[in-house]
Amino acid sequence: MLACSMAIAFLCSTTVRTIQERLLAAAAAVLSLHALLIMWFFNRNGSSGFSSSSTAEEVTRGVDASGLTAIVTGASSGIGTETARVLALRGVHVIMGVRNMASGRDVKDAMIKEIPTAKVDVMELDLSSLASVRKFASDFNSSGRPLNLLINNAGIMATPFMLSKDNIELQFATNHLGHFLLTNLLLDTMKKTARESDIEGRIVNLSSEFHRYPYPEGIRFDNINDQSGYKRFLAYGQSKLANVLHANELARRFKEDGVNITANSLHPGVIATNLFRHNMSLANDNPIRGFTF
Repeated sequence: MLACSMAIAFLCSTTVRTIQERLLAAAAAVLSLHALLIMWFFNRNGSSGFSSSSTAEEVTRGVDASGLTAIVTGASSGIGTETARVLALRGVHVIMGVRNMASGRDVKDAMIKEIPTAKVDVMELDLSSLASVRKFASDFNSSGRPLNLLINNAGIMATPFMLSKDNIELQFATNHLGHFLLTNLLLDTMKKTARESDIEGRIVNLSSEFHRYPYPEGIRFDNINDQSGYKRFLAYGQSKLANVLHANELARRFKEDGVNITANSLHPGVIATNLFRHNMSLANDNPIRGFTF
């Protein structure tokens, strides 16, 4: 019923103006309904021992990850915060890559209060700025720290047409290009860590089921900044498709070169976050507002 209400809110919102956008909004509702049905009717443990409602704490119970270092982008809210918190709980040294340093420090303080032994650092990272990405990577690489885990989590969804600081369509710049560059700049450190520690490194790209709904031609490499043909949900799908293709190509190259690192993309499910912060009129009318797809 929540998903049905959400569909009505989406379809009636003046924010969703075109038929194509209305159809995509309906698709989002269908995805959320699918997820809810799984949770309600198939909420039993699979072969892994976990179910769709298992929490990060439950999945990692008994894991001692002391000695590992992870970077989590977008760690000041939503999925990023919970990922960082549970990694810290299991002994990982967590580097929070955040755009808003004040929010990042507040999250770090809350983690330290809950987990006094947590090792957490906050570093400024604006994925929509290639200069910021380069500075973050340079500062991290210069620190001499190892890097076992890179979780490319930060993202924005269905924004009005905007350009990044580098004059690139904002969703593509933030969701894909920033993470693509970040990963590339950190790869040597990850390879060195995996080689010297003999511990498998891991790269995770947070994608979405919306990767199935980009523009009809897929990724508009020649028309990324085409404002006249811009569709906010299709542009989001385009950026999420790029996340999947990025992880797939990394995985292929790692296997081909014998590198002890895995790369995967994932759909996080229907998660309560602030991802709809750029669509407030739509989100405020949504009975399950702020959910991530």
